[in-house]
Amino acid sequence: MQILVLGGTWFLGRAVAEEALRRGWEVTVFNRGRSGTAPEGASSVQGDRTVAADLTRLSDHGPWDAVIDTSASEMAPRDVLAGARALEPVAGRYVYVSTVNAYRGWPEEPLSEKSELLDGPPDADVEYGRLPEGWEGPDWYYGRQKAGAERAVGTVFGGRTVLLRPGVILGPGEYVGRLPWWLTRAARGGLMVAPGAPEKAIQPIDVRDVAVFALNQAAADLGGAYNCVAPIGRDTMRDLLTACVLATGSDARLAWAPDKLLLDHEVQQWTELPLWRTHKGVWSIQSTGAQAAGLICRPLVETVEDTWAWLSGGGMPVEHPRWAEHGMRPEKEAAVLAALGPR
Repeated sequence: MQILVLGGTWFLGRAVAEEALRRGWEVTVFNRGRSGTAPEGASSVQGDRTVAADLTRLSDHGPWDAVIDTSASEMAPRDVLAGARALEPVAGRYVYVSTVNAYRGWPEEPLSEKSELLDGPPDADVEYGRLPEGWEGPDWYYGRQKAGAERAVGTVFGGRTVLLRPGVILGPGEYVGRLPWWLTRAARGGLMVAPGAPEKAIQPIDVRDVAVFALNQAAADLGGAYNCVAPIGRDTMRDLLTACVLATGSDARLAWAPDKLLLDHEVQQWTELPLWRTHKGVWSIQSTGAQAAGLICRPLVETVEDTWAWLSGGGMPVEHPRWAEHGMRPEKEAAVLAALGPR
């Protein structure tokens, strides 16, 4: 296989490129050169996806059996559309990494791969879907942008389009800071706030498993849309936090704080205590289609252990503003622990 990875130097894009190289495939990566270097063995082309001349220059390096797009998370649908049009003559398939945010019902409702998508035209600009100041309803802006980008790829590649909709992606190289924060907090030891119900199901997926599935779909004959999440009910918040304590070898003890207590203390869901969210649909995403197509999710404990090995071995994520959003200040955690009473 000859593949083009849009991105290719950090987290998911790098995992895709490295796995393809392990398979003996020929890999080209295209990016702006701002977030690391290409994996050894890959050909590198630098440029900006929003610049028509750069896209034309990129297409001259083809053809490829498939494009795997891992770098459009903040890109308007119309820019994804322009890139797809530039690459269609020199690419057999297009694998686009989207998100479960593209569904109208997330995170309020259980979802399947047949759930309704948000609106979002394929030629929308970055302003499409922005919400008015003071809006208190669902924040659909990001999802509308991603749904539009999905339509942009499908408009050009038709049945040669593969759409991957991950939920939360964890693993070595994570730049968002969710699992790294829990690991570093566990490593500090002592009494540690654990959010919500211990048996609350969660569905994070390992970055390497998404990469393997993306490449397998790039080599398949059929298009389709797949939810890339761990099976419902396989893992719990207790599983995650216990794995963090064991991986770090600390003396941390979990103090489970009910949802109401956390909400009363104005703990920000999803960020101050990463992966904690009370919305009923956030961890109720069916992935039966992806599993039938070959998605395999490694044990959560393996993801936790490998991420700690990466962090404690000097691994450094690519700098990203979302990292600073995650984690609870020690003084706020102390207040929650005090409210829980003696332990």
